[in-house]
Amino acid sequence: MIALLFQGQVALFLMILIAIVISLSFHEFGHAATAWLFGDDTAQRAGRLTLNPAAHVDPLGLLMVAVIGFGYARPVPTNPSKFSHGWADMLVSAAGPGMNLLIALVAVNLYAFGLRAGWEPMQGAGAQAFFLFLAQINLILMLFNLLPVGALDGHYILPYFLPRPLAQRYRLWNDQYGNRLLLALILLSLFGVPVFTYIWRIGAAMLPYITFVR
Repeated sequence: MIALLFQGQVALFLMILIAIVISLSFHEFGHAATAWLFGDDTAQRAGRLTLNPAAHVDPLGLLMVAVIGFGYARPVPTNPSKFSHGWADMLVSAAGPGMNLLIALVAVNLYAFGLRAGWEPMQGAGAQAFFLFLAQINLILMLFNLLPVGALDGHYILPYFLPRPLAQRYRLWNDQYGNRLLLALILLSLFGVPVFTYIWRIGAAMLPYITFVR
């Protein structure tokens, strides 16, 4: 992403950066809000029950996004012992990717509706780029976080759909090797192996299927 600055495409760089900040903030808010709905006020007391990006964005994680195209936000703290439902842990984890899907849905359909309705702000190439980038980035975040490895949301979700003995073995395996595998995937991607290219392609392929305004 930083290459855009060296190419003089400052506006495009800022547009993508803003879309990423919005996406990360809504993702983390989704976790915090769902935890609160299920009785855990840990995130609320930590000031995370908000859409303010300052509460969610990690400066180093955002810098990594700008420099190498991969980064992170501040994890939302939770206390599962306070959850009021047995499936709350899974639902809290799924809420982040779910929020990303919601933002993608809103972004692409709002743009399509505004374009069709003749709204002036939607007519330019800038608006098209921003809303499509916003939708695409959120789909990528959703798909990436659903990977069941390391600390990603998917590793909390998958065990709920496995037989109990297999779920226990998976949790032990992920505790031992999950973060190593995730790091290996990231390093392979940085060295040119198109590990995450498939996620980008799947996200792009999903856009027509979530666009309901024609």
